[in-house]
Amino acid sequence: MSPSLVVAISLGFVLGLKHALDADHLIAVSTIVSEQRNLWKSALVGGLWGLGHTASLMMVGVLVLVLRLSIPAKVALSFEFSVALMLILLGAHALSKFRRGEHLHLHAHQEGGPLHVHFHSHLKAPDAAGSHHSVNLGKKPFWVGMVHGLAGSAALTLLVLTTLPSPLHGLIYMFVFGVGSMAGMLVMSTAISLPFIFTVRRFDRFNHQIRLLAGTMSVLFGCFLAYHIAFVERLFR
Repeated sequence: MSPSLVVAISLGFVLGLKHALDADHLIAVSTIVSEQRNLWKSALVGGLWGLGHTASLMMVGVLVLVLRLSIPAKVALSFEFSVALMLILLGAHALSKFRRGEHLHLHAHQEGGPLHVHFHSHLKAPDAAGSHHSVNLGKKPFWVGMVHGLAGSAALTLLVLTTLPSPLHGLIYMFVFGVGSMAGMLVMSTAISLPFIFTVRRFDRFNHQIRLLAGTMSVLFGCFLAYHIAFVERLFR
C-alpha cells in the first residue's frame, strides 16, 4: 500500500475513537453501565459494544464492498430508527428495575416531638456484580453494538466506496475503524461507570438518582430520535 493509503486507513482508527463519542452511543452504554457495580465489568460493556459494532460493520462491508450490493435509503433510515426504539427499550428497562428496587413502607418516627407515622423508602442497591455471569452480561451490550453498527454502516460504506481503491482496502479500513470505536467505547464506559460505582455504597440515594437520570435520558433521547427519523427525515412517507 502507498503511504497515503496507509495514512488514510490509519485515520480510520482515530475516526473510530471519535465515533464512540456519538450521543446515542454514549446514552445507550450509560444506561447499561448504570446497572453495574464493578469497574472491570463496566469496561467489558464498552468492549462488547465495540465488538458487536465492528461485527455488523464488517458484515455490511462484505455485502456492499465485495458483493456490490447497495443499501436503499429507506433501509438505512430503518436501521437508524431501530436505534431509537432500542434506546427507548433500554431506558424503560432501566426505569422498571429502578422501580422494583425501591421499597416503600410506613415508618414510625420521632424527632424531639410527638411520635408520627409517614411513608419511608429504602432504596436497594443495584444487583451485585457477581450475580450474573460474564456471558449473560455480554448479550445486551453486544447486540446493542450491532444495532448501532448497522445504523452507521450505510454512511461509512458510502465513504469507503468513494475514497478507497479496492474492496480489500475498504474492509481493512472498516476493521480499523471498528477497532477504534471499540477502544473508544471501552475507555468511555469505564469513565461513565465511575459515578455509579463510587456512589453505590456510601451515597445510595444519589446513586439511585443518577440511575434514574440515565434511564430517563435514554427514553427521552430515543423518543426525540424516533420523531426526527419518522417525521423530519420522513421514514414513513
